[in-house]
Amino acid sequence: MNKQTLASLGLLALALIVGVMIWFNQPSNDATGPTDTSSTTSTETTTSTTATQPSTTRSSDNTTESTTAPNESTTWLDQKIAEMSIAEKVGQLFLVRYPGDTALTDSQMYHLGGFLLFGQDVENATAESLITQIQTLQANSEIPLLIGADEEGGTVTRISRNANLVASPFLAPQTLYQNGGWEAITADTKQKAEILTNYGIQLGLFPVADVSTDPNAFIYDRTIGLDAAGTSTFVETVVKSLAGTGVASTLKHFPGYGNNRDSHVEIVRDTRTLEELRTNDFLPFEAGIKAGADSILVSHNIVTSIDDTQPASLSPKVIQVLREELGFEGVIMTDDMDMLGLADFTSQEQAGLTALKAGNDLVLSSSYASQIPVVITAVENGDYPEADLDASVRRILTLKESLGLLNE
Repeated sequence: MNKQTLASLGLLALALIVGVMIWFNQPSNDATGPTDTSSTTSTETTTSTTATQPSTTRSSDNTTESTTAPNESTTWLDQKIAEMSIAEKVGQLFLVRYPGDTALTDSQMYHLGGFLLFGQDVENATAESLITQIQTLQANSEIPLLIGADEEGGTVTRISRNANLVASPFLAPQTLYQNGGWEAITADTKQKAEILTNYGIQLGLFPVADVSTDPNAFIYDRTIGLDAAGTSTFVETVVKSLAGTGVASTLKHFPGYGNNRDSHVEIVRDTRTLEELRTNDFLPFEAGIKAGADSILVSHNIVTSIDDTQPASLSPKVIQVLREELGFEGVIMTDDMDMLGLADFTSQEQAGLTALKAGNDLVLSSSYASQIPVVITAVENGDYPEADLDASVRRILTLKESLGLLNE
């Protein structure tokens, strides 16, 4: 074989090698081929152990189908909400004063979120009759009810004032603290939770997080009576003591009463600066939120440094401070919407809708029969966005789930 032939064969072999290399580096047109790891992927961010899932792109319309599975911890709640009618969802946003003989029919007719018991509702009850009464309501409710009763201790006791239900009324926070310090507060909180849970009550509507150091102030006797730091410790102690007991913590009354007058009989104008509130009244609420508070109750005071025209319970600006500045993600509820003075700002029929549009999740009301239809109509005509309704329902159902009322 001469040199010319050998050269030709060498060139041919080289050409074959180059061709093979080029062929292997061609991009694949096979839809099942490997994806480029640098391309956009859909990830599940709510749990640290969820693997990253690739997205599937349609070349015809450039739309992307996510193959990520929904978060399993919220999927069933989302499914439940999707299956609920507007009327069923709206009803969940109302915690109503116990109406007596019509409680069972009203809970079914209006799909109520829960009932609030006052002293007169249980004044003739025995332990057995109260348990039976609440169990009957729960057994006939498609979605379990929140049952609440103010049990702050001292001047505000709904259940423990009845000696048939509790041996003696719960003491005021100040009395407990003076007699036994934070250990007494902890023991009292756990005892309250045990008793309330035994009766089927999930909301004690405490602790009072207002900072009040003036013995002449309306709210003083219901508070711990200490400065902002002491009140913060009190709130943190109660919230942590309630955790896991089946009784939710409720911080009240945001943005803080301070040493103001009684808003049960008039709308109070609080003229303190926002900086004063941030360095004093907000601190116990921040401590409670950090400790894991389940809910916060908003007062009817007009806090001029935040909103000088609307009571806090009707003010989107106040709710925005609570959500965005303080970072609270739990249930926000109004104070009693039948208190005197609110008529200057909204009608009785519109009060529930106004409060919900402000950003509250739960309306405390006796006038639910007239307020609920107004809210339903507002959702149907787009005046109250269904997305906002769903967000509030999700927070309420999440609370019920955490209290053991709902099971997947």
